[in-house]
Amino acid sequence: MDVHHEHLYILARQQCCGECDDGRIGTAQKLFHIGDIGAKAPFVEDRMTVKMSMADAATKPHDRLRDYLAADMDAVNTLIRTRMASEHAPRIPEVTAHLVEAGGKRIRPMMTLAAARICGYDGDDHQKLAATVEFIHTATLLHDDVVDESGQRRGRPTANLLWDNKSSVLVGDYLFARSFQLMVETGSVRVLDILANASATIAEGEVLQLTAAQNLGTTERIYAQVIRGKTAALFEAATKVGGVIAGADEVQVTALAKYGDALGMSFQIVDDLLDYGGAAGAMGKNTGDDFRERKLTLPVIKAVAKANAEERAFWTRVIEKGDQRDGDLGHAMALMQGHGTLAETREQALSHAEDAKAALMALPDHPLRGMLADLADFVVARLS
Repeated sequence: MDVHHEHLYILARQQCCGECDDGRIGTAQKLFHIGDIGAKAPFVEDRMTVKMSMADAATKPHDRLRDYLAADMDAVNTLIRTRMASEHAPRIPEVTAHLVEAGGKRIRPMMTLAAARICGYDGDDHQKLAATVEFIHTATLLHDDVVDESGQRRGRPTANLLWDNKSSVLVGDYLFARSFQLMVETGSVRVLDILANASATIAEGEVLQLTAAQNLGTTERIYAQVIRGKTAALFEAATKVGGVIAGADEVQVTALAKYGDALGMSFQIVDDLLDYGGAAGAMGKNTGDDFRERKLTLPVIKAVAKANAEERAFWTRVIEKGDQRDGDLGHAMALMQGHGTLAETREQALSHAEDAKAALMALPDHPLRGMLADLADFVVARLS
């Protein structure tokens, strides 16, 4: 942590008893990095607390999921490597491998595998669906980096920077095509319908974000629609298809869909909140990157809604007009903290995490069910 700007890292410290280890807070692309241990963040309220302590979180639910699903994940990784190959266009596996092998946690495919196993599935089509989900996710990342003109992802140069925009877009298209081939191989029209709809929703959310990102008229409802599209839709589809391929009843399929949606919403809200309090340099994303890119995320939307005339003029200058000056980030964070919008945003992330855990109660008692519940706790544990 940069001690010269310690007052800015309002989310990166928490109360802890006993011996502490240094760590870092990341963003949604680095979901499972533990935050710094220290004093409790000044805006944290006591009405709702994360049940999983940071000591518990150190066990990393995604690691326990990976270990439990090791055989399935080996098969999924083999499928990914096989299906991203191309006999005639060697650039395809080059670009794809750069991102696929960059250290992602494979959370979404593990959610598909876990959902199927919880519902008693003993076949192997869930492995194809897990690979499908990862291909869709990777394709959207390739496209997003072009749209956002990003230069870094997961701490490495982006594919569009190493190759070019055309390669990133076309390889992303190739992965979408491969994902639909895998869906069809399961023989389930319903699975195809769920994942096709999710793909359309993701694209719709990204396009909506283009028009909403720098518009001070963007409301919380529009923001929720954006993140439900760009993030939560694939989480929901990932768990839902696991239940469908397992032949689960509609109560269980609905529960899995609710879990995925709520987890995805919490996941993205946490990511947006950490942009105004994450440790600088984590995964190459500095505190305030969203501010500098003039993105209207939830804490800013809430601050704009509460702004007086002078504050609104500030937001108009820095977000809509893009006229940003030295000290503007600090002032923006002071306004958000002063209006309590950081705390309110945190409460919404926690509420979604609780909804995710509640949805799991409709599923059979299974060790994987507990791991998925821990995953929901872990997403928000970074905010404590």
